Amino acid sequence: MAPTKTTTKSTQKPAKRTTSSATASKGFSPEEKAAARERVRELKAEAAKADGETELLAAIARMQEPDRAIAKKVHALITAAAPNLAPKTWYGMPAYTKDGNVICYFQNAGKFKVRYQTIGFSDKAKIDDGAMWPIQYALTKLTATEEAKITSLVKKAVR
Repeated sequence: MAPTKTTTKSTQKPAKRTTSSATASKGFSPEEKAAARERVRELKAEAAKADGETELLAAIARMQEPDRAIAKKVHALITAAAPNLAPKTWYGMPAYTKDGNVICYFQNAGKFKVRYQTIGFSDKAKIDDGAMWPIQYALTKLTATEEAKITSLVKKAVR
């Protein structure tokens, strides 16, 4: 007769902790988690803004004169008037966004072979004036008058 093998079930006990539960780390607090999420959002926003501005400046650099000179000046006016707007390109045009929405943009004359550049505002811009108002402005040159008008419109658009 062959010997029979008995199988025994071994039960392992979990290792005991050597620290008390009062001193054990329970992970990040809700406030720390919220702060970490906020910092991640900040870093992503900063990276997106840098990439958007790089694309915008490259789009301006590809323009022919006088479009390029006017686009550079419009870019300077918009970023000075509303530094919280994020620059990017929109359909290949310089554009400026707030909370992911395009607020205003610049269209160079060469893009569609027209005789003037335009600065336009989206429906997210707060330039409403009564029951009817313009949302695009033709530009053939920039004088102090046009610069003041653009600055005023951009400030109004982001209020």
